[in-house]
Amino acid sequence: MKKTLILPCAGAALYLYMILPRLAGKPDRAPFKQKLFAHRGLFDNESEAPENSMAAFRKAVEAGFGIELDVQLSRDGVPVIMHDEDLKRACGLDMPVKSLTLEELKALTLFKSRERIPTLKEFLDMVHGRVPLIVEIKADNTADVSLCGPIQALLDTYQGLYCVESFNPLVLFWYRTHRRHIMRGQLSEAFSRTEKFDRLLHKPFLIQMEHLTSNFLTRPDFIAYNCLNHENLSRRILRKVFGIPQAAWTVKSPRQLRENRGLFDVFIFDSFVPRQSNL
Repeated sequence: MKKTLILPCAGAALYLYMILPRLAGKPDRAPFKQKLFAHRGLFDNESEAPENSMAAFRKAVEAGFGIELDVQLSRDGVPVIMHDEDLKRACGLDMPVKSLTLEELKALTLFKSRERIPTLKEFLDMVHGRVPLIVEIKADNTADVSLCGPIQALLDTYQGLYCVESFNPLVLFWYRTHRRHIMRGQLSEAFSRTEKFDRLLHKPFLIQMEHLTSNFLTRPDFIAYNCLNHENLSRRILRKVFGIPQAAWTVKSPRQLRENRGLFDVFIFDSFVPRQSNL
């Protein structure tokens, strides 16, 4: 081989090694047999079924959709369902979720409805295995992944189908180390195109996540990628070459669903109610 080819070939080999998914001992992909997952439940924030509420989750179950939900911990270590790091948007209180106890969180209502913040246990007891779940573990801006233990302790007792995902590769590394049999997914998007990217300090880390080169640490079983950034090269290689399942987030119209139908395997949706026949 000519010397001029050694470095490019070595670089390509290193890149492929870094984006590789799990190749051996893969878990059952049964949760992904469901193609449509209601993002934070079947919600409308102007109604009595706002996002990540028990009412929205019940509507999703009744409609036969899988459910994507967000989990973090209260101050006293109880897994609760809430997307944002703070409570300002959902409850009008400018405080972090983790700064309040469960009792204090339960005193709040969601999006001016009568719904209250659910615990993960309340949610699991209600779903009772009727639809598959994508559980997003919210640890986006921290190296502390101790929340994985309490969350997984509840999931260990759950009899239904579920998988876990996170933006934080350290969460997936925890699952690779402690619960290898559970299907784990890397969430990502084109961070460099987001408005807040220029204000962030950890740009190299976000660029690595955008191109899925942190997979060497996590070896994910699926990728969940922003459907608006579907042209990402690493995402396409993983699906076309390695056959790793991929979830599109967040599909917000029938048109987006049609446009992404051949590009992803699973669709996390909100803002409309799709028909199974659309797939």
